[in-house]
Amino acid sequence: MVKQGTGKSIARWLIALGMMISGVLHFVITAAYASIVPAYLPGHTLLVWISGVAELLGGVGLLVPSLAIRRAASWGLIALLVAVFPANVDMALHHLPMNGHPVAPAILWGRLPLQAVLIWLTWWCTRAPRRPGSARPR
Repeated sequence: MVKQGTGKSIARWLIALGMMISGVLHFVITAAYASIVPAYLPGHTLLVWISGVAELLGGVGLLVPSLAIRRAASWGLIALLVAVFPANVDMALHHLPMNGHPVAPAILWGRLPLQAVLIWLTWWCTRAPRRPGSARPR
């Protein structure tokens, strides 16, 4: 039997690592990320760097022992994921390449519902575990 909270801990670590890796990549392959920023937004490189810093801070925040900081990091990452969602929709609608390389439409469309799952997991993994025998809040 899996100990209560283990699944949340694993999800939190995976999300944190994924966000930190993605955050670093914003600085390593900036042009690739800038290429998918919608044309109507100014300062593509600056936006990529800001979102990279946000992903790094959010990922680190998910690993801090303080539950309050974890929750703040979770909400920050959720806000970021919601903010970049229109860019992902724009890519799928217009079948935009990433850094000049075509991306399969199935990937472009398939990642949209996965982003909703990531948002939910990011929220869920910082919720306090239910106490045994406690009623589920309504």
